Amino acid sequence: MMRVCIQSCLARLLFLVLLLLGPRARAQQVQLPPLDLGATSFLDGVGGPGIFIQEILAPYHAGQINGPNSAQIPGANSVNSFAAITEFAFTTRTKFLGAWYGGEILLPLVHVDVDTSFGVRGAPNGAGDLIFSPLLLQWPEHKVFGKPIFQRLHVVELIVPTGSYHRDTAINIGNNLLSVNPQYAFTLFLTPNLETTARLHYLWNSKDGSPAPAFNASSIQPGQAVHFNASVSYKLHPRFRAGVAGYYLKQITDSRIGSRSLPDSREKVGAIGPGLLFNTRIVDIFLHAFFETGAENRPQGTRVVIRIAKVFARN
Repeated sequence: MMRVCIQSCLARLLFLVLLLLGPRARAQQVQLPPLDLGATSFLDGVGGPGIFIQEILAPYHAGQINGPNSAQIPGANSVNSFAAITEFAFTTRTKFLGAWYGGEILLPLVHVDVDTSFGVRGAPNGAGDLIFSPLLLQWPEHKVFGKPIFQRLHVVELIVPTGSYHRDTAINIGNNLLSVNPQYAFTLFLTPNLETTARLHYLWNSKDGSPAPAFNASSIQPGQAVHFNASVSYKLHPRFRAGVAGYYLKQITDSRIGSRSLPDSREKVGAIGPGLLFNTRIVDIFLHAFFETGAENRPQGTRVVIRIAKVFARN
């Protein structure tokens, strides 16, 4: 049975805290919105006409926050979160540029608990920003050097500011800005049992026209970024796969407060960890653990992803 477009947003929900870099730069860090870091993995590019429903459960813990050059900010800093994300996706038999057309929508519910040595504390919960992809293209199987490859392109993906946001609150569930996050995913079968998958993203953010008063500006704007998920898995049994997955994020332009760029504020992080896939005949269950390293201007911790997916394929 062909797998329909898998898109998730675990990492879009995990870093909902203003990352203040200590007394010298308090309230001067404009953080990226939460992103898809590691929420897609094995067989992500495989798909076909049908309906896809997925539930993602995602605990995260960071015991440290890093500043520029991965320098750890001293003190007892803690960021914990738990996200539950419901995804609905579809792919039709209508073709455009040789690919099936589709779309998807994701609704996140999240709880965040933040306690830092520099005074940022809070534990908000509620619905996060809605993720909407109105233009998705899923290509059928092709061959590259004789190897089967499946590809998908999210021409447009929008992170819409529907989540709760209050400018006088240090920690918000919503981001109060529009993000555009197009992406390309592929799965290449190196052998009948061995596959490799990657998903490549680009991020652009609009301005937040109602920032916290501490910024002393009429607007703030997170910088642009690139990020990717990558994995390799081997089929040990018709209903069981095991492998390794990872992700990497790099901010490529400075964030801005009003008309001023913020030097030494770009975010970066990488992670790698083991993963398993179980096919139970009724649903597919993905289990992943990621161990972050090299974080700059953001938390660094451990992420767990549990995904329960069901495909209703069209004949």
